[in-house]
Amino acid sequence: MKLFLALLIAFGGTCLLLWVLRPLALRIGLVDQPGERKQHVGHVPLIGGIAMFCGFMFAVLVLEQSLAGYRALFVGTALLVIVGILDDFHDLPPWVRFVAQVVAALIMTLWGGVVVRDLGALFGLDSVPLGMWAVPFTVFATVGAINAINMLDGMDGLAGGIAWIAFVLLGFVAFSGNLMADAQVLLILACVVSAFLGFNLRFPGRRHALVFMGDAGSMFLGFALVWFVIFLSQGENRAMTPVTALWILALPLIDAVSIFVRRLFGRRSPFAAARDHLHHILLRSGFDVNRAVGTILGLAATIGVLGMLGLYSGLAEHLLFYGFLLLFVIHLWVTASVSSGRKVLEDERKTGRRRDIKANPASSKS
Repeated sequence: MKLFLALLIAFGGTCLLLWVLRPLALRIGLVDQPGERKQHVGHVPLIGGIAMFCGFMFAVLVLEQSLAGYRALFVGTALLVIVGILDDFHDLPPWVRFVAQVVAALIMTLWGGVVVRDLGALFGLDSVPLGMWAVPFTVFATVGAINAINMLDGMDGLAGGIAWIAFVLLGFVAFSGNLMADAQVLLILACVVSAFLGFNLRFPGRRHALVFMGDAGSMFLGFALVWFVIFLSQGENRAMTPVTALWILALPLIDAVSIFVRRLFGRRSPFAAARDHLHHILLRSGFDVNRAVGTILGLAATIGVLGMLGLYSGLAEHLLFYGFLLLFVIHLWVTASVSSGRKVLEDERKTGRRRDIKANPASSKS
């Protein structure tokens, strides 16, 4: 009964906050404005992160279990939400967000004790222990995963949908491992994301999102995902193997690393903003927003379920790891091919324009 009430508060409270805060956000300027890289219509309130975090905190207070083990999670997410709100208001320098993410990761590792201590049997031998590198690796992985989720927040319903799928899959893993407290918290997280998606997805008769999650939302969801991915995959009584976590978060991780690699080989800054993510490529290929989002979410769910089938069928960890690497290579090859083909077409158009101007100089003056 308490769980049902908590889920009701999570969903209903988040919906209520989103509805109440929308006009306030418009009045105080907490909005996302259209620009060169932002093609939405009008000023959209950036309140998704605030509403989801508050809905989550109100709901977990109803649960009967002790919340002492989640104190570091609450503090870390609160820090990121606060910094995210400030960034949504004033566009903070990137280093401020980076420092906040590192601090949150240190809170998780040093206070919460949630650390990647071994990588599992990735190469068919014994587990790969990290030893003295455990905390630095965990901080690096946490910051990377938070930013991978943030990079997906470029299309209505995409980042929220990816997070929802991951929370549901992780909730199933926790339930299967008899970790009922964690399963309940993950269900609450899935509920607050469901409420947000009700305002963020493009439904029939509504062509644009009513709210965005903003940096506050993407960092909140990213950090919560990393917390449970690590917690459920470490220790003697772990509920899943570390490589299963890669499959559950496959699309955001693969897309982020693929972009990093392509930009390095293209002699571009891997940190510069650009429209070369998977969802951008699908849009340029003729997909509308709903089809692109549906395709990516379908892929994310399929890959995550395949990873869990490998886990519960007893498939060797190294085979799952090699399968994940194969997914990465396929993604890198496809996106690189599409991007290079687009560049060739753009170069041909530019060359054609130059030829037209040379052949008819008068047209260039008109």
